[in-house]
Amino acid sequence: MTGMEWLLPRIVAGLVALAVGAALGYALGSPAHAPMLSMLLGAALAVALLAIIDTLRGVRLLAWLRGSQQTLAPRDPGFWGEIAYLIERSLKAREQRASQEKTRLAQFLAAIEASPNGVLLLDGGEQIEWCNSVAADHFGLDPQRDRLQRVTNLVRAPAFVAYLQGGRFEESVQFTGPRGDLSLSVLVRPYGEGQLLVLSQDITERERADGMRRDFVANVSHEIRTPLTVLAGFIETMSNLPLTEVERKRVLGLMTQQTQRMQSLVADLLTLAHLEGSPRPPADRWVSVAKLLGQVGSDARALSKGRHQIEVDSVDDALQIAGAESELLSALANLVNNAVRYTPEGGRIEIGWRLAAEGAGEFTVRDNGVGIGREHLPRLTERFYRVDGSRSRDTGGTGLGLSIVKHVAQRHGGLLEIASEPGKGSTFRILFPAPRVRFLEPAPDPRRLPNAVEAAMPPAA
Repeated sequence: MTGMEWLLPRIVAGLVALAVGAALGYALGSPAHAPMLSMLLGAALAVALLAIIDTLRGVRLLAWLRGSQQTLAPRDPGFWGEIAYLIERSLKAREQRASQEKTRLAQFLAAIEASPNGVLLLDGGEQIEWCNSVAADHFGLDPQRDRLQRVTNLVRAPAFVAYLQGGRFEESVQFTGPRGDLSLSVLVRPYGEGQLLVLSQDITERERADGMRRDFVANVSHEIRTPLTVLAGFIETMSNLPLTEVERKRVLGLMTQQTQRMQSLVADLLTLAHLEGSPRPPADRWVSVAKLLGQVGSDARALSKGRHQIEVDSVDDALQIAGAESELLSALANLVNNAVRYTPEGGRIEIGWRLAAEGAGEFTVRDNGVGIGREHLPRLTERFYRVDGSRSRDTGGTGLGLSIVKHVAQRHGGLLEIASEPGKGSTFRILFPAPRVRFLEPAPDPRRLPNAVEAAMPPAA
């Protein structure tokens, strides 16, 4: 109801109380011969009583307002009852809106918490108002303990402090995290009244990938430039100097060697590009293990030219492995070629297959060559990484072979393991999961027989 709608009833109630009080006072004062005075007193008392009742209703409403408002508002009739109802409805509406806002805020913060990037909220004094767990990890903060702390007192990277104090946030800033194991990219955006939104992203992997890409381009350029320089020098020599037949054949032989080196490098680069850009080999295309070992053994003997003792395991023709034959041959050939190149003349090279635990398959290439130091083993599969660069180039290696082997193993769900010790040779194993190994019927599956693993292993030499 409007104010005017409440004013008239209250005036009428006051007039009625005044009239009733005056009438009662007049009736009571007539016997005492003071009717007018009694009438005035009666009217005053009636109005006072009405005012007291009205005040008590207001006091009850004030007491309810000062309390927790957990109970219903006073349900008095008239003006104060309507006021109490309107206030109660307004408070409930406000509580509902506050609850909805709180729910939306919780959902918003949960969404930010789920973000893969760090989010940090700063007030006008660059004090931390809130941060998600990712930002806490990036900046080394405690989301609860460090609230309302000045961020530059906790994150003291000079690049970040200068960026924040400079106030020019058009571009991001990169710096190393407080633990030294993260590379962070941080972007700041102003909002509200002097507040700042700090967004952080872990770019460690991206930086590592960019570094590997730069190294790869530099290595490829270096590897190709070296034989090209040799070829250019020989071509200039043949063009400007009279050579004897023996000298000419020698120069042509060296040019052929450098050409083959570049061809091998390009072939390995194309193989890596194919492995990285093509889908994984299907698990329903089966290749004979005996065929693989036979082909690799023949290639090893051709490369060795009788300089090494090469032994190849004999396996059941029914044994098969799921994958791409060309990739598997490439991986095994790279392992065998390395063994031949780095095993001195008269050394022993073993090419084998066995069943590992729970029916998994394992290709093994073992030699008694020069071996590799333990400090080099973690990096052997890096592109162009060489234990001895000059020795690798002299033997015709491109530095990409073990990287190819690793990619092939991973594409087939397998794993490359390397064990080596200087002067005691090396052992390279490619382990394939059991679902990629099978035996054709009607040949019995050795994995289902007693001592299956021992039965599948080659006899001792």
